[in-house]
Amino acid sequence: MKNLILKLKIWKDQSGQDLIEYALMAGFVAVAAGAIMPGVATSISTIFSKVASVMAAAAA
Repeated sequence: MKNLILKLKIWKDQSGQDLIEYALMAGFVAVAAGAIMPGVATSISTIFSKVASVMAAAAA
């Protein structure tokens, strides 16, 4: 019974939801900007590759 209550509390927990939504929105804006302005696409690609390398280093 205690395990079921813990699972229900975790299911209702939405504390990280806002951060994920903002990150997705920033990603969509970056992709749209890259599609509209091809000169910005290389800069956006560089930023995303830096973020990916930092996240990979943090995971290791």
